[in-house]
Amino acid sequence: MRILVVEDDIVLGEAVQFALTLSNYAVDCVRNGLSADHALKDGVFDLLILDLGLPKLDGFEVLKRLRARNSSLPVLILSARDDADEKARGLDMGADDYLCKPFSVKELEARVRALLRRGQYGSSAAQIFRAGICYDTLARSFSINGKALDLSVREASLLEVLFNHFGRSVSKELLLERLYNYDDSAGYNAIEVYIHRLRKKLDGSNITVKTLYGRGYQLDHRE
Repeated sequence: MRILVVEDDIVLGEAVQFALTLSNYAVDCVRNGLSADHALKDGVFDLLILDLGLPKLDGFEVLKRLRARNSSLPVLILSARDDADEKARGLDMGADDYLCKPFSVKELEARVRALLRRGQYGSSAAQIFRAGICYDTLARSFSINGKALDLSVREASLLEVLFNHFGRSVSKELLLERLYNYDDSAGYNAIEVYIHRLRKKLDGSNITVKTLYGRGYQLDHRE
């Protein structure tokens, strides 16, 4: 899962980025609204964490432009503005949640998980089931028929993306965008290596990762 954090306070922005990275999210952080608007036009994200008091372009304008592009990207406003009118304005403009500063990391992470669940699966359930696979959204772990899959962080992130698109093709480009932030250096070879490892760990189940030549990969029933 890839998250964009927009926060002009360098210390707070880095702290949020660090905490979410420890939770195995790919996290990008920008410091002003104009950079955020450009990143949202060009990048592929699963969640936006947005401050309101930003230089160059304030958070409300970033949100307005995002929704004007018909984007359904989940948005969590993170702001020191705790006035009821400000909260109502943010939510009415299309934000999905509003968290006031100061906040606890645990609460932030819980709200992030809830928004990602609703955004990806349209459900608030902690466990998502598809074709015999169980995805625990709290632990971000997978099991098949009750048996936990022993996956590395990157393998689990890869399976997470494929699981979200079960039965549909996922291009290598999309996998790179979902698994790595701007600072990571990775190429298609890395994706191929992790696909190979993931296939081995899915051996013995009725699920496999299919190669769709020229289109990418697809998590689906084993033939």
